[in-house]
Amino acid sequence: MYKNSSGDIITTIAFCHHKGGTGKTTSCLNIAGFCSRAGKKVLVVDCDPQANATTGLGISPESARKNIYDVFMSRIEGFTPVKMTDIICSTESGIDLAPANLDVVGAEPYLYGIESRAEVLRDALIPVIKSYDLILIDTPPSMGQFVINGLVAADHIIVTLDSGSFAFNGVGSLFTIFEDIKEDLGKTISVDMAIISRWGEAGEICNPVQKEGEKSTLISLLRSLFTPRHEPTEEEMIAQKEREKEHERLAGMLAEIGKKFPDVHTVPYSPEIYEAQKRGMPISHVAPESSAGHAYKVIADEVMKWT
Repeated sequence: MYKNSSGDIITTIAFCHHKGGTGKTTSCLNIAGFCSRAGKKVLVVDCDPQANATTGLGISPESARKNIYDVFMSRIEGFTPVKMTDIICSTESGIDLAPANLDVVGAEPYLYGIESRAEVLRDALIPVIKSYDLILIDTPPSMGQFVINGLVAADHIIVTLDSGSFAFNGVGSLFTIFEDIKEDLGKTISVDMAIISRWGEAGEICNPVQKEGEKSTLISLLRSLFTPRHEPTEEEMIAQKEREKEHERLAGMLAEIGKKFPDVHTVPYSPEIYEAQKRGMPISHVAPESSAGHAYKVIADEVMKWT
């Protein structure tokens, strides 16, 4: 356990799921954004060759002279030593970034040839860790060395899911990775939180029953007496049944996820997420009052309790 100069615990968090499209990068950046807005010193480490966290913070992956690839390759004989301090850059959002680019994919084969390959990232962070309140690690959608490095370096784990069934069905494989790490390295991996993104993307489930407050008013009563009743068409009835079926599926999914993870949060679908990504900023800096912004603010407040 490390503490910064103020005596606060420095929290390192890995965002993981070996499937793509589950919201790892989106959650990482938006939580980082709200933590930064709250006055926390935050570092995002991009370990994904796709470099979405890098572009998501407004940095072109090709513009960085050195990146996380060079840090990993520093452990390989014959390559120039590069420290984490050599690659960290500041961003417009106020969040510091250890960037990535497509070169990162070339480091993994080399890692399999060295001992202590799972601790490369952990060791590289040690010289900078006391400079931050939170370090957030964005891992790639894989089961390889970059994910393992992120998990070993972290003291908290957040698993991201989307509201479809495929990501949830892959949770078992993720726990297998955790068991392998425990068996091989002796480190117990436990998940602190699950975030389900794009919740309700298929459409809001509408309840045809009136709100209790409205139902009791005289105006509502008169409206019900004198307004012609709308008879739903066959298409509307089919659509309503589909919505109810989806609602039941999501409720069942949420119940099952709650059995596997101690703390579960949902983030609603919000177009503002994609607008923020295009602008290279977290939603905290673009649309904090949006539905997704509110959800990530709540999650960030929970995460800051870990520090």
